[in-house]
Amino acid sequence: MLTVYTTMPSWQDRTPQEYRRRVVDVARWTEQAGFRGALVYTDNTLVDAWAAAQLAIDNTERFVPLVAVNPVDTHPFAVAKTISTLAFLYGRRVDLNLVTGGFSRHLRELGCELGHRERYDRLAEYGEIIRQLTAAPTAVTYTGKYYALDAAVVSPPADPALAPELYVSGASDDCREVAGLLGVGRLSYPHQIDSYQGDRPLAGCGVRLGVIARDDAEEAWRIAHERFPSSESGERLHEWAVGKVESHWHLKLSRDALRSHLPNGVYWLYPFRAYQTFCPYLVGTYADVGAMIRRYIDLGVDTLVLDEVVEHEDLQHTTTALNHAYAQAG
Repeated sequence: MLTVYTTMPSWQDRTPQEYRRRVVDVARWTEQAGFRGALVYTDNTLVDAWAAAQLAIDNTERFVPLVAVNPVDTHPFAVAKTISTLAFLYGRRVDLNLVTGGFSRHLRELGCELGHRERYDRLAEYGEIIRQLTAAPTAVTYTGKYYALDAAVVSPPADPALAPELYVSGASDDCREVAGLLGVGRLSYPHQIDSYQGDRPLAGCGVRLGVIARDDAEEAWRIAHERFPSSESGERLHEWAVGKVESHWHLKLSRDALRSHLPNGVYWLYPFRAYQTFCPYLVGTYADVGAMIRRYIDLGVDTLVLDEVVEHEDLQHTTTALNHAYAQAG
């Protein structure tokens, strides 16, 4: 069975009241669907991820936020302390998506001049410190290139039973190396299925994608085109942005989208090509979408992060497609 997360909404184009309501709705819908939780993005332009996560926790019973954290703006001790505090207040877990920052402008704004490799070296230390601090209520001493702790203890004491599930985000060789060093899963964006070579090339990986599945393929595509209409301005924005990003996943997926964003079976890149979202979509019948998800599972995928929820019913349709995928096991 996959571990499934949804994605929390953005605050853009919403009033504070609308945003709070939407966060609570998505968290509750996710919980009702039986999924683990939702990804909460972080970057310089977004609502503080921890505030959004606490709002979701406060309005659910089992929901687990997957909070993105970046060494450039949050010290690992502060992350561990927030995790232990939420565990103390709610008896709840928080998972972490360890990121290095994808936009060069955001990094410059915060004075980060590290190169790609150095940022991942720092991320390895970052993740190791967080893991040690949250694994047990004991003092942690650590000496690295980027961080040093001298008998540091988080308070309230860490609850090992609620230690976070860790993921590293990215598609580069540096990211793969850090995921291996930490022994954690890696989150990225799936390419067209036939582009993968070898035996289980996605073993231990999670992928982020959108799903629009219905009984009838024509109806699914009608909804898809309604939600993601053609946009020349979005396409131009994407072309401009390609030269501004640091993320290898973004560059690789952009190359695919610029080369061909027409549907390849159920796999569709146009929403990303037009910069209307940041992931591929699977569009079609429940059976066809489920069969494609099954193929990704067979390549080793064990975690699925769904794109932002538009309607409550979307999760019901996704669950039906997932059930088709599970039925094809073996």
